[in-house]
Formats: sequence, structure tokens, C-alpha cells
Amino acid sequence: MNKETEKKLAASLTSETTELLPFIPYILQDFWELGSSPQDIVHLIKKHMALSDDSKFLDLACGKGAVSIEIAEKLNKAVMGVDLITEFIEEANAKTKELQVDSLCKFVVGDVNEFIHSESDYDAVIFGAAADILGSPEETLKKLQRTVKEDGYVIIDEAYVSNVELNNQVNYHNYDYLTRLEWLDLFEKNNLELIEELEGSDDVDYEQEKQYLIDRSNELIQKYPEKKKLFDGYLRSQLAEYDDLDQHIIAVTWILQRK
Repeated sequence: MNKETEKKLAASLTSETTELLPFIPYILQDFWELGSSPQDIVHLIKKHMALSDDSKFLDLACGKGAVSIEIAEKLNKAVMGVDLITEFIEEANAKTKELQVDSLCKFVVGDVNEFIHSESDYDAVIFGAAADILGSPEETLKKLQRTVKEDGYVIIDEAYVSNVELNNQVNYHNYDYLTRLEWLDLFEKNNLELIEELEGSDDVDYEQEKQYLIDRSNELIQKYPEKKKLFDGYLRSQLAEYDDLDQHIIAVTWILQRK
């Protein structure tokens, strides 16, 4: 992993430094779904895609494979998942065996920026809550649509602000959020048709999630007191992002189709 990729990965995980990356699997051990809602994504696929026996999906920055495994379980379709964090991929592979979908799921450790150049002809690509690891929003859209068929689908889990001035109020500010209108303009410019959007689910227990983060960060501080500043900084950024979701930004899942 090169240094630029490490920085983008750290930022996507709301870390201000790459020094935290080795501790991320420990901190996030209580989380199965990392960002995207598997149920929402499967709902959009079932509603809008004409699936066949040969349909296949690409899940970039797949985390622990929650979305991929949901697709395999509920839709009986093949999925390739890619993530940079080895422990996440190990957990994903273990879960496929537990749920007996290992024949449908393939998970690999890799840099999605490199992997994306060698993959194509998928029915849909999924890119969930991974910030700007593929570049700017427009670069991300261009890269994603190269991996799918001519009339294939791009499914993105993102967030936007209702107006650009709200970026001045965002607590965790590692990049400027676009407005919904700016995203729609980018879709049109890149020949992607917005089929449906789902705003973030109210079913997530954010208070429980925050407590997991607090508990694991405190455990690491007990074990590595010399790194207290590192873990405290990460916890602050994570809690700030929860506040942003509550007050300033709108989480959304889009399903787009290549025109």
C-alpha cells in the first residue's frame, strides 16, 4: 500500500493519521456492517435490476463483506469483494463459510485503485461509504462505471449537504461535501441515470455504535497509554461524524444506470 493510499484509507475511516490503521480491526471488531446498509442495497437490486443466472457484482472497499454476503444469501448471485484491510477480508471469508455462501463470494485483499483497472463486465458495482479513496466525486464515478456492462448499475453509499455553506458547520471535515444538485449534475455529465435514492435508515442504533467505539478506544488506551492522543483523536472524529449525520449531512444510497 503506497503512502497516498494509506492517507486516503485513514481519512475514509475518520482517522487523522495512518498510525491508527493497524488498530482499526480491533476498534471496529463489534461492527459487522461498515457504512452501507446491506438490506437497502439488496432492496434496490431486487426492485430495479433484471437478474439472470450469470449476474455478478463487484463490491469495492467491501469492509467485512456484509453487503456482498447479503447479496449472495438473498439473491444467490456471485460477488467479488475487495478491501485493503487483511483482517476484514479474513472475517468476510470466515462468514461466508459460516453462512454457506463461500461458493458465491470471493474476497481479496487489494487496493481498489489498482484493482478497478483490471475488472469489467459486472452487472453492478457497489461502493459504500468509502469517501474519496477513488479520487474526486467525478473521478470516482468514471472509475466505477468502467467496471460494469454498458447498461450496468453503479450503487453508491454517500452523503451530501443541503447547501454548500453547511460545509462550514461540519464537525468532521476531511473533505467538502457536495450538494444533491451538484451530484445530480455529475450523474448527468457522466451519462449515469439516477434510478432511485434511499436516505439513511433510522433503524441504526447510533448510541450503541458510539459506545462500542468508546469502549474499544479506552481499552487501547489502557494497553498503549503512550498512544492516548492517537486514540482520543480518532474517537473525537468518529463521534463528530455521528453528530454530522444527525445535524449537517444527509446519508443516501443511490442506484444509477449507465445510459
